[in-house]
Amino acid sequence: MLKEPGNEVAIIGMGIVCSIGDTVQDFKQSLKKGVSGITRLADRKGPKLSVDIGAEIEKFSFLDQFHHYSDLPVEVLKKAKQCAQRSPFSVQASVLPALEAWQDSGMFASEYNPERLGVVVAGESTTQNYRYGLQADFENAPEYLSPRYALQYLDSNQVGVLSEILTIKGEGFVVGGASASGNVGIIKAVQLIQLGIVDTCLVTGVVADLSPIELQGFVNIGAMVRENSFQTPSKASRPFDRQHAGFVYGQASACVVLQSCGVAIQRGSVVQAKILGAAMNLDGVSTTEPSITGEAGAMNMALHRAGISASEINYLNAHGSSSPLGDVIEAKSIKQVFKDHVSTLWVNSTKGLTGHCLYSAGVVELIASVLQMEGEFIHPNKNLESPIDDDLRFSGATFEKEKIKFAMSNSFGFGGINSSIVLQNCHG
Repeated sequence: MLKEPGNEVAIIGMGIVCSIGDTVQDFKQSLKKGVSGITRLADRKGPKLSVDIGAEIEKFSFLDQFHHYSDLPVEVLKKAKQCAQRSPFSVQASVLPALEAWQDSGMFASEYNPERLGVVVAGESTTQNYRYGLQADFENAPEYLSPRYALQYLDSNQVGVLSEILTIKGEGFVVGGASASGNVGIIKAVQLIQLGIVDTCLVTGVVADLSPIELQGFVNIGAMVRENSFQTPSKASRPFDRQHAGFVYGQASACVVLQSCGVAIQRGSVVQAKILGAAMNLDGVSTTEPSITGEAGAMNMALHRAGISASEINYLNAHGSSSPLGDVIEAKSIKQVFKDHVSTLWVNSTKGLTGHCLYSAGVVELIASVLQMEGEFIHPNKNLESPIDDDLRFSGATFEKEKIKFAMSNSFGFGGINSSIVLQNCHG
C-alpha cells in the first residue's frame, strides 16, 4: 500500500451514533468539552455480573432518530425503514450513521455506477446479545423462532442491508481484528480503492452489543474494569494514568465514506482529510499480551507508506485502552518511533470519553481525529491525573488549541493485531 501519485484516498463523509453523540456534530462538541458517556450499565436479564459500568448508547430509538433524515430520497428512506425496522439493534445502529455519512459525502445528490461502490463491515460476532436474548424463548418454543433469524444472526447481514439501502453493487465483506477491527476495515477499504476495484467505499464499524457472557469473559481475563473499582463511573476509563484498571465497555456505530482522491477531484467531492498511509501486522501469537516490536512496526510502516517522517506528525490518537499493560507497552512503542519528537507530539485517547468501543473503535477514533483537525483542537485526556510516562505530551483536563497538519491513529487487538493510520489535514 505504498503511496503513489493519484493513489491517495480521501475521507468524504462521516457518521456516528455513540454514548456522547447521535450525530457527528454532537460528537464533536462532546469531544471538545471532554464529555464522558460512561455511566452505570442498564439492568440486564440473567446472572449478576462482575462489571457494572459502561458507555452504552442510551435511549436508542431507530424510528425517532430516523426522522432526522426525512429529506433523503424517498426510495432510500423506504428501503432503510424496511431493512432496519425489524432488525437487531446492531443493524439499526449501523443504518443511521451510514445514512449520515452517505449524506455528508454528497453521494445521494450525485449519479454513480453502483458497481464502482464497495462496503466493508468491521466487526465480528456482532449478534451475540441478540442471540442470547432469544435463548429462553427458543428453549420453550423453538418452532416460533423468527425465519429472519437465519439471516440476521450472520455478520454478513450488515453487508446485505447497507448495500440494499445505498445501492452498492461492487465488493462487500466483513472483516474482524478484535479491537483493531475498525482500522482493519479502513485499511481493507483503502486497498480496494488503491487497487482500482472500487472508486468509493463505505466502512462501517459495528456497535459491540455484548451479551452478559462476553462482558463477564472480559472481566475474567483481566481486561475489563471490575465492578466497584470506581465509585464514580465517569472516573473509570483512565488511559495512561497510574490508576488505570482495565478498559471500560463502550458502544458506538461509526461510518466513513472513502473515495479515490482522483475521483473526488473529478466529482467535486469535499475532502475532509486524506489517508496518506496505513499498515497492519501480526505478532504471531494467540494471546492478549501486546508487543513493542509489533506496535512500533505498524507505526513505522504507516509512516513509510505515507512518505513522511515521524517528526512531521503533530497529533497521535492513541489506542490507549486504560489497560495497565497495554498503556505501558504503547507508551514505550510511541517513544521508540517518535524518539525526541515525543516532547512536541500531542497524544490523547478518545476512550477516556467513549470507553472502548471494540469493533468500531478504529472508525470512531478516525472520525475523532478528523474532527480535531477541522476544529484545530486536541480533545482532553479524561481522568489523566498521574501519567505513567512524563516524557509524552498528553493533553490535559481541557482541550488544547492546535493546528494539526498530520495525524496518526492507532488500534491494537487481542491476538497480536497491530494497526496504524496516517492522516493529512485538508483544511489549510
